[in-house]
Amino acid sequence: MTEVKEFEAIGVQDYDNWLEPKKFTYKPRAMGPLDVDVKIIACGICGSDIHAASGEWGRPYSPIAVGHEIVGHVVAMGSEVGTRFKLGDRVGVGPQCGSCGHCSRCTNHIENNCRKMVLTYGTPYEDGTGTQGGYASHIRANAKWVFKIPDGMETIHAAPLLCGGMTGFSPLLSAGVKKGTKVGVSGIGGIGHMTILFAKALGAEVTAISRNDKKRDLAKKLGADHYISTSAPDFPEAYYDSLDLIVNTASTFSEGHIKEVMNLLKPRSKFHFITAPPASEKVEIDPAFFLMNDYSIGGSASGGPSEIQYMLNFAAEHEIKPWVETIDINEENVSTAWKRMLDGDVKFRFVLTGYDKYFKD
Repeated sequence: MTEVKEFEAIGVQDYDNWLEPKKFTYKPRAMGPLDVDVKIIACGICGSDIHAASGEWGRPYSPIAVGHEIVGHVVAMGSEVGTRFKLGDRVGVGPQCGSCGHCSRCTNHIENNCRKMVLTYGTPYEDGTGTQGGYASHIRANAKWVFKIPDGMETIHAAPLLCGGMTGFSPLLSAGVKKGTKVGVSGIGGIGHMTILFAKALGAEVTAISRNDKKRDLAKKLGADHYISTSAPDFPEAYYDSLDLIVNTASTFSEGHIKEVMNLLKPRSKFHFITAPPASEKVEIDPAFFLMNDYSIGGSASGGPSEIQYMLNFAAEHEIKPWVETIDINEENVSTAWKRMLDGDVKFRFVLTGYDKYFKD
């Protein structure tokens, strides 16, 4: 099949009225020899979509369609893609759709840290064309950033894994989490609940950490071994030196809160950020606190291509299934889903479906 000439999408036309997304059409950049066209059948709604659509992370251009937890079928391929894919394959695209391919980061398989990374939405190409995300009929992406969805994995479960799942899995991999590792997951939401699922599958002893008791039962259903409410009278003293790693999945926090949570770590352990706070929130670091506790702090966003494919295969093998709510894609439903996410009214991930009903072939 030849390349698709024009894509349909739902996106933000006016950042000041971002909760009123509208349908639009656009012409993607010219298809390159290593590109793949994917006809989309589902897309998870990530917290990043809210930050980007609202203009909180800047206003690169409009209209802009967000969405980077994309599942669909291959409908066209560039001349140099080779035999890795065939037409009709079910594949996924995450938060990145390109990298330079030749810098030291790319050649050392950490392409997700490429200084010339191309994000799935919100990044202008050199020709001036802006990337558009998965609230659309199709997406065009570099084949390196397109991944096979394992047979037997449901599309609605695969979608959230492509960003949220990998983002939570990455720090577990880098920390060498294994049977018996004591892992804390701070923030029990879209990414946090998947981080618990992955940590348990790796054999870790998992502690869910939240601001109050509201999510205690949910955390237990996810498989968490322990639960800590940071509003409890005995926090943090009762839990000092109990964890080897804390993965922070909360999107808002304060310096004082971080210090209290970090006190749960054993010496020479790590606190790992995987979400970014609003630009208005700044956290100052007190070097003495880290010196006296031998703590380290780190961060990561998603993973490289080999890690993402490994994550998908691992999830299929261990039957990891994110908790999702499906909603058919259209202008009204996208707006409703965004509003509900602002209210925290989803457990734990929306997945847009019904693409064939809304977009023409």
